[in-house]
Amino acid sequence: MVSLTEARLARRLITYRERLNRVVGANKRAVGRLYNSGLLFTKDGSRAGRDLLLAHQHLLRVVTLLDRLSHEGDIPAPRKQSEVDSIFLELDLLLQRTSDLTERTSEVFEHLKQ
Repeated sequence: MVSLTEARLARRLITYRERLNRVVGANKRAVGRLYNSGLLFTKDGSRAGRDLLLAHQHLLRVVTLLDRLSHEGDIPAPRKQSEVDSIFLELDLLLQRTSDLTERTSEVFEHLKQ
């Protein structure tokens, strides 16, 4: 017997892992651009680097939440739908903040390049 709730959750987790991979890639590219250009060693560049570090910390929390939802690790999986929905809301917020920080860093990079 197949649980539709479990199937939906599994599909949703796949979608979030794909989104996480895209955001991690963008974050790594931004750090690489700052470092390779030497802008990381300027005042504005180091500020952008700190923003990217904060974004990376958000991503670590996202990984923890995804592991919790997929029943991996030592933390028990949430049992109530309201708990699952709360975790997905936090995931959305963290991924959005990370994307905003990475985008802002890209804007700083473009401004500093000129």
